Amino acid sequence: MAVVKELLRTEPDGSLSFGNYEEQTKQKLSDYEYQGSLCKVKTFRELTRLEINETFVYESVPGTTVTNMKISDAGMAFDVEGPEDAQITLGVEEDTDYQVLFDNVNAGHIMTGMGGKLSFSVELSEGTKVNVRVIRK
Repeated sequence: MAVVKELLRTEPDGSLSFGNYEEQTKQKLSDYEYQGSLCKVKTFRELTRLEINETFVYESVPGTTVTNMKISDAGMAFDVEGPEDAQITLGVEEDTDYQVLFDNVNAGHIMTGMGGKLSFSVELSEGTKVNVRVIRK
């Protein structure tokens, strides 16, 4: 998998890809139209962050590349790649139980609090992607 050089793009299947962890300085792209919404991405080697309609969706520390992100009422699925292990935080629903899977292996359940943020760590290495699925229970 390669980084997203244009910072943010819509894939032919309608999914969203974003992030470039190879950038040494912070790069930003705002007002990207996606399915009737406006997206904003900030990305570089230390952080990748996505907002849709000014609502927090994704953040990783350090920066990552996310491809084929699909968001639905049932949850979220995407592939992630980075140069090293990353802490990922997702903006999801408040007070909701989510099952998290990495490459179809159950990593457990996480209950969100009032802020609706779900955080987990994922083991990453350069050139290898991990499929992440977060399923609302």
